[in-house]
Amino acid sequence: MKLVILDRDGVINQDSANFIKNPNEWIPIPGSLEAIALLNQSGYRVAIATNQSGVSRGLFDMATLNSIHDKMHRELAAVGGRIDAVFYCPHSADDNCDCRKPKTGMIKEIAKRFSVELDRVFAVGDALRDLQAFSNSGCRTILVLTGKGKDTLSNGNLPANVTVCADLSEAVQHIISVNT
Repeated sequence: MKLVILDRDGVINQDSANFIKNPNEWIPIPGSLEAIALLNQSGYRVAIATNQSGVSRGLFDMATLNSIHDKMHRELAAVGGRIDAVFYCPHSADDNCDCRKPKTGMIKEIAKRFSVELDRVFAVGDALRDLQAFSNSGCRTILVLTGKGKDTLSNGNLPANVTVCADLSEAVQHIISVNT
C-alpha cells in the first residue's frame, strides 16, 4: 500500500496564529485539494497527522473540530479526493503526551493502523515539529513553503534529507515522480 501523511494547517489549508477555530476559518490553500485528489487517483492512501491544542486550550470543542474536518472532507470530495484517516493530538505542549508532534506517537499509530513501514511513506509538513516527527519516525520527509514553511526553512536546523517544495501540489508531483 502507498501512503502519504500530511500535516493539516499550513499544508492543506491556510494557517492562523490564532488557530483554526471553526469551519469558516478552514480555507484550503489553492491547489491543495486537487493535489490530494491526484494522490488518490495515483493509488495513494492519505492520512492527516495534526496537532490541535486548541481543544485543550478551550478554543473549540471536539464537535467543532469534527465539523472542521467534515468541511475538509466535503470540499475534497467535490474535487474527487479523500482523506482516509485523520489523526490528531488534542493536547497542549504542557501535557507532555506521546502523540503531539515533534514526538512520534501519532506517526507510529498511523503506521500501525495502515500496516506500513514508515521508510516507504512520504510525509509533508510546514513546521519544524512536523519534520522532526516525520524524520524521527523514518518517513521520507517533505517541507512545503506554505504556512510556516518559509520561516521553518530560513530558521534552519532541518532534519537530514528533507526535500523542499513550494507547496502541496509540487510535493505531490515529486512523490508521484519518485514512485513511478
